[in-house]
Amino acid sequence: MSAENLGSTGTPPRVLAASPPAADGAEHVATPVAYDAILLAGFGGPEGQDDVIPFLKNVTRGRGIPEERLEEVAHHYRHFGGVSPINDQNRELKAALEAELARRGIDLPVYWGNRNWDPYLADAVQAAHDDGHRALLGIATSAYSSFSSCRQYREDFALALEATGLHGEVTIDKVRQYFDHPGFVEPFIEALTDGVRDLLAQLGDGADAARDIRVLFATHSIPTSDAERSGPRDRDFGEGGAYAAQHLAVSEIVAAEAARALGLDRLDWELVYQSRSGPPTQPWLEPDINDRIAELPAAGVRAVAIVPVGFLSDHMEVLWDLDNEATESAEEAGLLSVRVATPGSHAAFVRGLVDLVLERRDGTPPAERPALTELGPWFDVCRPGCCENVRAGFKPAVSGVAP
Repeated sequence: MSAENLGSTGTPPRVLAASPPAADGAEHVATPVAYDAILLAGFGGPEGQDDVIPFLKNVTRGRGIPEERLEEVAHHYRHFGGVSPINDQNRELKAALEAELARRGIDLPVYWGNRNWDPYLADAVQAAHDDGHRALLGIATSAYSSFSSCRQYREDFALALEATGLHGEVTIDKVRQYFDHPGFVEPFIEALTDGVRDLLAQLGDGADAARDIRVLFATHSIPTSDAERSGPRDRDFGEGGAYAAQHLAVSEIVAAEAARALGLDRLDWELVYQSRSGPPTQPWLEPDINDRIAELPAAGVRAVAIVPVGFLSDHMEVLWDLDNEATESAEEAGLLSVRVATPGSHAAFVRGLVDLVLERRDGTPPAERPALTELGPWFDVCRPGCCENVRAGFKPAVSGVAP
């Protein structure tokens, strides 16, 4: 075994394909690491009508989803010409990261790869290696802890190393989950402030009208079995695991700060879920946003501000599930509605991602890392058993202690 594959104590590493300072599996790595490239990991999406079904088969591989169900989902993409906006959004984010790195004089190239569509992660890892880079730092385009939003990306990194045969030559660490990093949260505060201000102008009843507005923080629903296993297994995060706890903590901050910016005592808010895709017999996180909207008029609500707090950018599940379905639900319920912006390539978000890179490059001590909730700063190296997928079991994953 080469020195690069040993932990800092000289023992075999506890963490697959990690840089030496991260190989021992410490929760936070406070030792500088000479990373030489950034690996931006996206979900991927079709870029034409002919791509839609092959893309959806990639997304659902191994689940036995019937073709007719895939066609139902394909309708969402075909409505937009078969093109998901997510790839262009990741191209824009990559360019913004490169510009911010250059502005700060940081020489770290950015390689972009996807889980489910071209460009694939294995191609990005191979390209980085071919360009002479060996120490990669991954950024997943997902801020929260769960199988699909964290562990699966870590598994994707391991699969990319296996597919390229670069285990032992290339290391991949990953920045911490950044759900409560100021760079991720501040754009939502700004967007909600603007959205509520717009609703108040439409309601026309002065500041008292704020009592008739309900803020709905929306995120992707996941199976409750996955939610319960999100985050470290030795901590009790309550119902919904770390996934729900993180969203609730961030939503509370965003609502409070937006109310403060508007000069209001408070904004009434709740966390809702969207985009459920499992069979009816399988429990998923609830309430569904559309069901909840239908109930709100009876509670005296006249307007809803929809905040896609679980999403980085305006990809398909925002455009369809919120801009189409949830907006239609609000209209049917007689409610005014506004859907506020996602971070996208907002300057604060981009700066925050670069700050996260420097945090790992420089080995910033945990006490000096910014986090807006009591849950953070989250772990650099995921804990044993974190974010298990009970249907598929544990697979090799980087940036975490096995399993």
